[in-house]
Amino acid sequence: FASYYGDHMVLQQKPSGAVVWGHGELGAMVTLTLSGASGLVVMEKTAQVKGPSGTWTAVLDPMDRGGPYALTAEQGLENVTLRDIYFGDVWLCSGQSNMAMTVLQVANASQELAAAARYPYVRVFAAAPARSSVELEDLEQIDLPWSIPTAENLGHGNFTYFSAVCWLLGRSLFEALGTPIGLVEVAWGGTPIEAWSSRRVLKACGLPEDMGRKEGPQISLCRGACFTLKAAMCFVPPLNQALSSSTSPHQHLSGPQTPSVLWNAMIHPLLNMTLRGVAWYQGEANTLLNTDQYNCTFPALIADWRWAFHTGSAGQTEPRLPFGFVQLSTYRRGSTDDSFARLRWHQTADLGLVPNARMPSTFMAVAMDLGDEHSPYGSIHPRDKQNVAHRLLLGAMAVAYGDKGLVFQGPFPTQAVLEVTRGLLNVTYSQELIWRQRDAQAFEVCCSSQASPCQWLLAPVVAVGSRTVTLALSGCRTLVLGLRYAWAEWPCEYLACPLYNSQGLPAPPFL
Repeated sequence: FASYYGDHMVLQQKPSGAVVWGHGELGAMVTLTLSGASGLVVMEKTAQVKGPSGTWTAVLDPMDRGGPYALTAEQGLENVTLRDIYFGDVWLCSGQSNMAMTVLQVANASQELAAAARYPYVRVFAAAPARSSVELEDLEQIDLPWSIPTAENLGHGNFTYFSAVCWLLGRSLFEALGTPIGLVEVAWGGTPIEAWSSRRVLKACGLPEDMGRKEGPQISLCRGACFTLKAAMCFVPPLNQALSSSTSPHQHLSGPQTPSVLWNAMIHPLLNMTLRGVAWYQGEANTLLNTDQYNCTFPALIADWRWAFHTGSAGQTEPRLPFGFVQLSTYRRGSTDDSFARLRWHQTADLGLVPNARMPSTFMAVAMDLGDEHSPYGSIHPRDKQNVAHRLLLGAMAVAYGDKGLVFQGPFPTQAVLEVTRGLLNVTYSQELIWRQRDAQAFEVCCSSQASPCQWLLAPVVAVGSRTVTLALSGCRTLVLGLRYAWAEWPCEYLACPLYNSQGLPAPPFL
C-alpha cells in the first residue's frame, strides 16, 4: 500500500466509495479483500499494476459507517494486511502555522490532551513537511501514521503534529454525528497560498510559476466536474510583488515560499484519497506577499483542489467538496497597516460572506475577536483554538451536512440608508444584534467631494436596534462613497467585537 496507509485508519463511508492504492510489479494483478471482525469476507476487488509508476488503484464499494475491518492486498505469494479499519468521514486539514499549532500549545492544553483517550474513533494522520519542484505520486515521509489519539501523539511539540484546530474540529464532528472521523493534517508554518497552489492556479491568476520546467498538458477543469477555474477568477491587476523563495524576517513568513512546491510534495500525493471535506487555516503569509491577488488565488485554489480530488478519486470525492476556512485573527494591536483587513476581505472573494457565487459550498470561522496579545508563540498565534473549531463545526454541519436550520455565521448588513438632512446612516443587518462594545470605533465612512480619492472617517454609533445600527456622519459633509466595519489589523478585544448575534457569533468585517 501507499506509505500512508496503515492500521487504525478511517476510509470514507457511503455514499462514496473509498479509494485504496499501492505499488506492485508492473502488469501483475492485485487482489484486495475486506474482512469483518469475525474474518468473514465482506468484499473482494482486483486491480492491475500499471506503469510508469507501477501503481494499482481500486475503488471499494460504498460502506456503512463502522468497523473494525481488515484489508488485505495480495500479489502472488506476497500480501499485506491492514487492521482496525473503520469507515466514516475523512477530513483534510491544511494551511500554515495556526493550523500546525499542536494541542500542546492551545488554551487548556492539559485538559484537552487528557481528554484524547475518550475519542478512539477519531483517527489522526500527519504528513511530514516536504517540498518538491515536481508533482510527486507518494508522500516522501510521514510524521504520524494513522493512529488512535493519545496525549502523546496530539502534542509532540510546537508547530509539529498533531494540529489542534484539526483535532478539535474532528472531535466535535464525532460528537455531533456519531460517525468515525479520519483527520489528515498537511500543514507547514509560514507558507503562502502560492506554495499550496498547482501551476493551473498560478497561471489562472496571472502569477509567475517560476518552476523552471516544461508546462504539462492543459486540463479542462469542467471535465467530469461542475465548475471551472475561470468561474473562480476575478480581474487581477498587474503583478506588483515578485514571489520570493527567501526567508522573511517576519516570524510568520518562514516556510518555503516557492510556487507549487507544497502542492507538489504534500497535496498531489493524496489526490486518490476520497474526502468528505477540507479545513484550511492560512493567509498570514499573504499579508506580505501578493495580498491583493488573494481574491483570485484562494477561490481558484478551492476550485482546483476540488477538481483534482474529484478526478484523482475516480469521481468518489464530490465535485463541490465542502471547504471550510478560518478568517485571519489578529497580529499587532494599534497597527495602521490594513493588509490583514484586506486579506480577510479577499478570503471571501471580496463579497464579505460565504458561501457565495464565487465560493459555493464553503464556510468560514470568523476569528478577529480571538486575539491573544500575550501568546507565548507570538500574538499572531492565538491559543484559543476551541472557538475556532466550534465556529468551523457550525459551518460544517450547515454546509457539508445540510443542517438548514442551523445558524452558522454572524450578522451581515443587507442595506444602508442615508438620511442626508439628519446626517445619519442607518445600516440594516440580517440577524438580531447583540452590541457588546458600545465605545468601539468600528465603523468608518468614505467621504469625498468627487468620485475619488476618498478619505475614511470614523462614523460613531448613535443607536443600535434589534437589527439596525445608526451612525453619525458629522465628519462627512460631502459625498458618502463607502462604508466599512472592523477594518483593522486588531479590530476587537477578546470575545468583544462590537456586533454579535444571539448565538455569540461575531459579525464579519465588510467593505
